[in-house]
Amino acid sequence: MQTIRPALVPLLLLFACTIPVAAKPPRIHTVTLGPPRKVPYTPPQATADTKADTTSTLRIRPLVVDGVQREWTLGEVHDVTDRTFVVRRALRINDSLPAEPVRWAWQPGPWLMVDRVSGHVTALHLPDFDPLVSDVVWFRDDAAYCGIASNSKGGIVAVIAQLGARKPIVQKVLAPWPQTTPANPVCAPAVWQRTPMRATLQLTGGQPVTYDVVGSVSLIEENDNSDQ
Repeated sequence: MQTIRPALVPLLLLFACTIPVAAKPPRIHTVTLGPPRKVPYTPPQATADTKADTTSTLRIRPLVVDGVQREWTLGEVHDVTDRTFVVRRALRINDSLPAEPVRWAWQPGPWLMVDRVSGHVTALHLPDFDPLVSDVVWFRDDAAYCGIASNSKGGIVAVIAQLGARKPIVQKVLAPWPQTTPANPVCAPAVWQRTPMRATLQLTGGQPVTYDVVGSVSLIEENDNSDQ
């Protein structure tokens, strides 16, 4: 039977500490959209006299991450990359006045960015985005839409915004806001062109305006898989 000399013990402990530990395998996340359902929706421009005639529905779907519902969504998904997509959120808000019992109403909400690998869901803050006015059309990681300016001058603005950028690529005033009799919709959906890269926006009843997108480089940060 061999005896380890005391002088060798510290060396053996040091060697043991340097042996690499097997890395923990990354957690695999599951991101899915559940089956659609229809919910009642009343457009904000509806009046007491026309409410019954203008009531329609929204087609919503649950966003499920690892078997847990995270949000309600509506509309189509836009794949930005092979692991990241954006989808619009559906909100269920309290529509009761102070003296009324609680009543819930569905409304279109802001946009969400979802990472299929990490399972992260991020609320997007698109510049001058208005849930009731803005009809976002995506191309790659750029969004084109009409919004409502949040500065003191106000107005309907043409916006082209890139995910991850602090400032919009385009932000031009198209018309004053509010309007006495606003069109519905306020703007036609934007039209994208690939080469050269440009987007055309148009007020309903107005002239189309085209904006070139120069030097657009993806700024999306796709973090490594994480359990956080």
